[in-house]
Amino acid sequence: MAPGSEVPYGAVEDGVIAARDGRIIYAGPRSEAPAFKAAQTVDCEERWITPGLIDCHTHLVYGGDRAHEFELRLQGATYEEIARAGGGILSSVKATRAASEDELFASADRRLRELTREGVTTVEIKSGYGLDTESETKVLRVARRIGRERDVTARTTFLGAHAVPPEYKGRSGDYAALVAGPMLDAVAAEGLADAVDVFCEGIAFSPEETRLVFEAAKAKGLAIKIHAEQLSNLGGAKLAAEMGALSADHLEHLDEAGVAAMAKAGTAAVVLPGAFYFLRETVKPPIDLLRKHGVPIALATDANPGTSPLTSPLMTLNMACTLFRLTPEEALAGMTRNAAKALGLQDETGTLEAGKACDLAIWEIERPAELAYRIGFNPLHTRIRNGQ
Repeated sequence: MAPGSEVPYGAVEDGVIAARDGRIIYAGPRSEAPAFKAAQTVDCEERWITPGLIDCHTHLVYGGDRAHEFELRLQGATYEEIARAGGGILSSVKATRAASEDELFASADRRLRELTREGVTTVEIKSGYGLDTESETKVLRVARRIGRERDVTARTTFLGAHAVPPEYKGRSGDYAALVAGPMLDAVAAEGLADAVDVFCEGIAFSPEETRLVFEAAKAKGLAIKIHAEQLSNLGGAKLAAEMGALSADHLEHLDEAGVAAMAKAGTAAVVLPGAFYFLRETVKPPIDLLRKHGVPIALATDANPGTSPLTSPLMTLNMACTLFRLTPEEALAGMTRNAAKALGLQDETGTLEAGKACDLAIWEIERPAELAYRIGFNPLHTRIRNGQ
């Protein structure tokens, strides 16, 4: 599937992909391929080949689960009510703090297998369920270990500013200062994070507290990302874009000023239909405004214990089309090309072109729209990462 083509999906019929040392050296029509002396040739028997899928927003590493809160929401409790009563993120914090690194690795590994069996070759893993220095670094060490020991490219994001921990209740500013100072110092000293994220929301951190953390992250040379405009519009996405963020995520309450700022900065929009569905939200991300301003729309599972216990990228494609009215082509781009941009990896992966990693998903389908159309059906034939 060729990048930059006006043909739907950038499709190439009768195509050839050649790789050397894990990198693509040719991707295009067979008729235009140079002569190769191939050590190995694989006939894909007319199957469709796409870039390996990229899940650019997950919280894979955590302890416990929150099935009880699911029951409470069905009885009428809101996400904010549960969070303010000490549930929500804070219940996962208690379980995560109590778990060992090996226990966290084992549970995250099970969730990761569900992603890779549906074609994921790159995954972003956020912290955010430790909320103290010891536990946040523990979670990030587990995330780094996943990248070393499992056949997946893992990008790690420090989300210490995910919620205010119970010991800082009523003192979000003091906790934001801790995140921006000693916690970030410890994360950076061990080289545990590729980026820093903040949940900018009324139940979490203000724009001023968000800026404090972002300034500290940028001073250490780390990329920035934001959870913004999920429950209200505090202008977090605009702030993050103006500070050069890779992505702004959720965005249900995003306004046109925020969209314009993201377009100007080249900040990707990451929409998360799993959380929208699971929380039974009614305000949708402004997809038409994002299209109008040319903001890249990425897509991810948001796999997490409380608001999106989703580990199916294919179901995510379907939800994006059904709930947000993305086209199947936009949805696939959202978990390949645009997801790579949301992670700052657009020069490495996300499209099939020379110079990029040979990360592929080979599918038993008649047409690409099937990937978003089917529910509960996995047509993956073969997953290839770095040419293997």
